[in-house]
Amino acid sequence: MHILMIAPEPFFEPRGTPFSEFHRIRALTDLGHTVDLATYPFGRDVSMPGLRVFRCARPPLVTRVKIGPSLAKLALDAALAFTALRRALEGGFDVIHSHEEGAAIGVVLSWLFRRPHLYDMHSSLPQQLSNFSFSRSRVLKAIFRGLERLFIRQSRVVIVICPQLADTVKMVDPAADPVLIENAPGSGDSPVAGEGARIRTEFGLNGSTPLVVYTGTFEAYQGLDLLFEAAARVNAERQDVRFLLAGGHPEQVAKARDLARRAGVEAVTIFAGERPAEEIPLFLDAADVLVSPRSTGTNTPLKIYQYLRAGRPIVATRLLTHTQVLDDTVSILTDPTPTGMAAGIVRALADPAAARELGRRAHELAETKYSYEAYLGKTRLAMSRMGAAPAPAVSGSAR
Repeated sequence: MHILMIAPEPFFEPRGTPFSEFHRIRALTDLGHTVDLATYPFGRDVSMPGLRVFRCARPPLVTRVKIGPSLAKLALDAALAFTALRRALEGGFDVIHSHEEGAAIGVVLSWLFRRPHLYDMHSSLPQQLSNFSFSRSRVLKAIFRGLERLFIRQSRVVIVICPQLADTVKMVDPAADPVLIENAPGSGDSPVAGEGARIRTEFGLNGSTPLVVYTGTFEAYQGLDLLFEAAARVNAERQDVRFLLAGGHPEQVAKARDLARRAGVEAVTIFAGERPAEEIPLFLDAADVLVSPRSTGTNTPLKIYQYLRAGRPIVATRLLTHTQVLDDTVSILTDPTPTGMAAGIVRALADPAAARELGRRAHELAETKYSYEAYLGKTRLAMSRMGAAPAPAVSGSAR
């Protein structure tokens, strides 16, 4: 099939939805489909057989786009709609595949050109308003709920990235059968044993320093305030432990550093800043413990799948955002409190043998349930429902 894909994000940037889009395209092209991607004017160029990228015009005064809802996205989405329409007018498309709010464009094009629409649902639109503290307006939330219902009902196939979103789809349309495709490959490459020594050397840490690592964005819902308060409790018991955080734009790092200072842990906290996606496995290999202190939301963090592949003990809050993937056999789940998370970190460091066993089970889970082969099979299922003939099995090492 020839697919017109609409992605209202910077492509490519090392963050959640662009990662997911990259690997969705990779799977589609591995299955023999071709993709014309209409996307924002920002991001690193990507070269992939079967992919053509078409960037919309940049609206005046818009120089970057932050994660989540924003006024800048209104102007960008208008420009994106024009780019997608131009591509559709050239014809030859079998499917229109929209990510996130790009479905507003995709559904209209589906009506105009009588092509089936696939809605790639990475999050619940009304929930985004709360997660990103964008607006408390009941009217705006009602509009977003209405749009979400429209996107679901007007799509031949809905892809969701976690079970909670599947429940959301079924609440809107009980007859719907969403395809669950977890973002497992979308989190990046697996760590290579020994390469983490470069990170320890870069930040002046010896091989025996207990190191707790966090990777990801620095958005408020990630719970970094909780992590710093937990770090203070860990530091009171274990002064040798260091906390290393990879991620965040400069202004976000400055705010996080201030939070660490207020918690009294600035001296034991290292901020690496935002790093290229290919460097993140080095941080994971350097870690003794990996943490995800997320405090709100229901979507599974992308980092969790990469954490699983790292084979390190994972300490995460016992909330739906994590428990859709993690359980007590592969991780240490804690109360979403500073005391609970601190106890989990201390436990992981105090019993290396038990920590290694948790890491082994986590890695095994990643290599089975969340393998690339499993991801590819689910993508094949989604496309077969769009009308594509089943493609032959493709090895995960195809690329």
